[in-house]
Amino acid sequence: MLKGAAEAEETVAKSDSAARLEPLPLTVIAPPSGWTNLDLRELWRYRELLFFLIWRDAKVRYKQTVFGASWAIIRPFVTMVVFSVFFGGLLNVPSDDIPYPIFSYTALVPWSLFSSGLGRCAESLVSHANILTKVYFPRLVLPIAAGLSGLLDFAPSFIILLGMMVVYGMTPTINVVWLLPFMLTTLMTMLGVGFWLAALNVQFRDVSFVVAFLAQVWLYATPVIYPISLVSDAGKALYLLNPMASVIEGFRWALLGKGMAPSLELLVPNAIALVLLVTGALYFRRMENYFADVV
Repeated sequence: MLKGAAEAEETVAKSDSAARLEPLPLTVIAPPSGWTNLDLRELWRYRELLFFLIWRDAKVRYKQTVFGASWAIIRPFVTMVVFSVFFGGLLNVPSDDIPYPIFSYTALVPWSLFSSGLGRCAESLVSHANILTKVYFPRLVLPIAAGLSGLLDFAPSFIILLGMMVVYGMTPTINVVWLLPFMLTTLMTMLGVGFWLAALNVQFRDVSFVVAFLAQVWLYATPVIYPISLVSDAGKALYLLNPMASVIEGFRWALLGKGMAPSLELLVPNAIALVLLVTGALYFRRMENYFADVV
């Protein structure tokens, strides 16, 4: 009996010793190296976090507000009214034979998605500094979630636009299928510039002041309050280097039948949007090593 107990004790001791010697699983978190390491597969693995942050940003944005999510409709609609009174009424800005309210609102719907998303992307790292220094996850998730959360505001604004088309007796054509490529260009431009601004804002906090000024200047460099037909033929090629100009004109063409139809000429602004997206993501990943130390 004593012999059996001794053998059992020896077996337990050996198993404990083997357990101590067995190597534990090891996870190494290393900073990205080089300029070309975007690691999109890692970003895909954190897709659930991305979806959660998009939904959280949309809810927090209108928390403890009087009108709640109605602000997604109120802001572009009130801006449309102001533009209609001053530019369409007092200054008689031409609108390609389209009633000025719907002419401007058709442009304000994608423009609001772009401009508001730009500001949220720029502030995304600073506003999440508390988790940025404590938990590991791909930092690209933050500006992407901040920018894409604007899609939840875009939906009700677009429904109001369709309602205005009914009021003005305008019927969408099959060209509306082109809205998806134009939306993609909007998101690429917003995220591309947003990546640059978010990374720079960690080191230089006055970037947050520049964003409002940049959006204002960009507004007047985009045919939101005036048609592109006012631009001379000589300057139109330079003017269309602005990706948002092609988006605004594309929205008007797809929905109202006015504006520039898709052509080879519009491939240039789309290529610029793609370049902004790739270079912005690469710069963001390059600076990612220093975010936790500086923020």
